[in-house]
Amino acid sequence: MFKQAIVRTPCENMVNGISSANLGKPNYQKALLQHSKYIEALKYCGLEVTVLESDNNFPDSTFVEDTAVLTPKCAIIANPGTETRKNEIFTMSETIRKFYQTIEGIKYPGTLDGGDIMMVDSHFYIGISDRTNLAGANQLIKILEKYKMTGSTVDLKTVLHLKTGVSYLENNNLLAYGEFLKKEEFQKFNLIEISEKESYSANCIWINNNVLVPKNFPETAEKIKNAGYNIIELDMSEFQKLDGGLSCLSLRF
Repeated sequence: MFKQAIVRTPCENMVNGISSANLGKPNYQKALLQHSKYIEALKYCGLEVTVLESDNNFPDSTFVEDTAVLTPKCAIIANPGTETRKNEIFTMSETIRKFYQTIEGIKYPGTLDGGDIMMVDSHFYIGISDRTNLAGANQLIKILEKYKMTGSTVDLKTVLHLKTGVSYLENNNLLAYGEFLKKEEFQKFNLIEISEKESYSANCIWINNNVLVPKNFPETAEKIKNAGYNIIELDMSEFQKLDGGLSCLSLRF
C-alpha cells in the first residue's frame, strides 16, 4: 500500500517541453486544471501529497517520475537520459531526503529514467531505451541486490519508456500492448491486452486498490473494471502532448 506521493506543479514553460507526439503545444491553464484533478485523485486513494512549486528552468519537470526510483528499502536518484533534465534531480533529492534516510544514485556513464522502471513486489523490470542505458540498468541492479531486491532488463523497440507500454496493477495483472504482449518475461502475468488504437492508456496507475486511467479510452476502462478494480478516469490531454502519462506525474511510495 502506498502512503505518500510527490508531484510538481507544471510550469508555464511546459509548452516548450520535449515531445514526439505531434499533437500540438499544451494549453497551460488546462494543464494546471488537469494536474489539480490528478492531485485530488491521489488524495482520494489515501495518499498524502507533497506538491513542489513549478520551475520554469525545466519545462518537463512536472514529470517527476523520471527523477528517482523509490523502493520500500531505499531511494535511488536517477540520472535522466535527456541532457536538459539532468539537473532536475537536485531539488528532488532535497525533497526525498525528508522521507528516506537511505539514498543511492545512478552515476555517469549510466543514464536512467524512472519511467523505465516497473516494480513488481521486490523485483524491478528495467527498460533499455533511448533514456536508460545498460550501464544505468546495471548500476540499479547492483543497488537493488544490496538491499535484497532484484532487477532485470527489458529491451524496448517502439516506445519511449517501459511504462509507456506496460503497467502492473498488482494481483498478477499486467496491462500491456504491442511488443510487450509476446515478451517471454511477461507471460507469467495475467495479461490485459490494450489495443493499438488505445495504446496511450497502457500507462495506468494502481494505488491502494484503485486504478487511475486516462479518460476517453473506453475499451481499456472496461477491461480494468472487469478485472475487479475501481477506476478513476482523468483527462490527460495536455500531458499526452508531451509524451507524458499518468505514472509520469508522481513518485508514489
